[in-house]
Amino acid sequence: MSWTSGLGRLPGVATARAYRREWLRNDITAGLVLTALLIPAGMGYAQAAGLPAYAGLYATIVPLLAYAVVGPSKILVLGPDSSLAPLIAAAIVPLAVTDDPASALALAGVLGVLVGIILLAGGFLRLGFVTALLSKPIRLGYLNAIALVVIVGQCPKLLGFSVDASDLLGQIEQTVRSVALGGVDPVAAAVGIGSIAVIVAFRRWLPRVPGVLVAVIGAVVASAALDLTDRIDMVGALPTGLPLPSFGGVDWGDVAALIGPAAAIALIAFADTGVLSRTFAARRGDDVDGSSEMKAIGVANVTGGLFGGFPISASGSRTPVAEQNGARTQLTGVVGALAVLVFVLVAPGVTAYLPDAALGAVVIVAATSLVDVSGTVRMWHLSRVEFATGAAAFLGVALVGVLEGILVAIGLSFVAVVARAWQPYRTELVRTQHRPGFHDVQRHPDGHRIPGLVLLRFDAPLFFANGEIFDQYVRSVVDAAPTPVEWVVIAAEPITGLDTTAVDELVDLDRFLRSREIRLVFAEMKGPIKDRLIRFGVGGRFDSTRFYYTVEAAVNAFELR
Repeated sequence: MSWTSGLGRLPGVATARAYRREWLRNDITAGLVLTALLIPAGMGYAQAAGLPAYAGLYATIVPLLAYAVVGPSKILVLGPDSSLAPLIAAAIVPLAVTDDPASALALAGVLGVLVGIILLAGGFLRLGFVTALLSKPIRLGYLNAIALVVIVGQCPKLLGFSVDASDLLGQIEQTVRSVALGGVDPVAAAVGIGSIAVIVAFRRWLPRVPGVLVAVIGAVVASAALDLTDRIDMVGALPTGLPLPSFGGVDWGDVAALIGPAAAIALIAFADTGVLSRTFAARRGDDVDGSSEMKAIGVANVTGGLFGGFPISASGSRTPVAEQNGARTQLTGVVGALAVLVFVLVAPGVTAYLPDAALGAVVIVAATSLVDVSGTVRMWHLSRVEFATGAAAFLGVALVGVLEGILVAIGLSFVAVVARAWQPYRTELVRTQHRPGFHDVQRHPDGHRIPGLVLLRFDAPLFFANGEIFDQYVRSVVDAAPTPVEWVVIAAEPITGLDTTAVDELVDLDRFLRSREIRLVFAEMKGPIKDRLIRFGVGGRFDSTRFYYTVEAAVNAFELR
């Protein structure tokens, strides 16, 4: 295969070859509208990540261009994201030289490259399934906590003062104290709160007009007209030119310290991107391969990290904007990236009039979209265990730390899985008058048992943690049976696993039942589980006569014995 044919297999190249002229207007229009969000959102999320605002523009331009070539989704928009900002800050702030933006930028670039390498490796190894570690309860608790962390962190900027605490409780305490002691700058607060009001008002009453852009332009105009640059903090003018790869001051110890955070950020970035990619692909009737998506995000992060950026993922706020404005292909992202590039090169001085308070307002409003109160309430009603897992993720992220909280929540998810398998649902099955088959006696208390037969179901794999529970449950039902028991039939279809400890428990149970002249048989047991039980059942104890294809066949065999 020639290199040209290999190049032609890249999604962006394939789209370009099949491009239709009628798509051009929609793609350009959507890209220009998208730019109105790319600039303020990128700058705001960069500051939320503990970086200079202009880094958010570099983290927007290069990843969008890279993804347009290698990304499988035609309209997915990548860039800085509020869900990653606290993780990035938690990773680089402790390692960066105080008050040295270059140090923080170099560390952020290394972090982006590491995230990209991890994602690339995961894509080639087809490890997309690892996002299952982030179950819905974890994601719900995590996103709610991220929203709280981001909002609290931006409040001082919004109100015109600063705090030096790095933990959430410390930030809340210092913020409340500053407000109580009159530390609020009325001008900054007016700009910040006014910007929030503008964004929310446009979102509610004129949703097709980008309220973020209106608020940011209004703040810039007000700052210039009222000469506020010396009165409140400004973002400052952008550096001239474009960044080149530079990791000065970063040693191998820093790289090693960033590997763990990079793995966590890679997991979150792919989880967010994977969900968005599948969602928008389904709307368009497309099919997106998870491993290809993982590799594409990896490439975007590596290239972004090399050129002054930091870790990025798909954007849940900017992608819908592209879709709603008619985006058809990856050209929308290219147009947005080039428009941001033109802004950086042609109008770098504009941001000298952009108040920090306005950017804080942009980030706060964006963070509120992460909050899902109704989902939390619904989870409380559906499953208290899953609600507790989500609450643990929320408290861990909010109070312990973003990375630590995620790890704690994932650990709790594993504990919850083991707990559900350890104490699964189990029941006796009975016949009912008006329905064929056999049914749960708990749901059909009017059902009747077959004299001499106990029919049981155990809804979990049998393994070391629940084998004894299964044994004791069978014995307890046999002891409580109203008539002498001759057969015990296990409706074994839900038993999807069997380890050696559980086999030993079944052997002990069979010995106990045999001592009481009770026959133990299995119905609807899956082939691999049956093979294992026959193979390890000690001296041919469980031969083929112990197994029936259906529960009905087992019951018939008992009645015809």
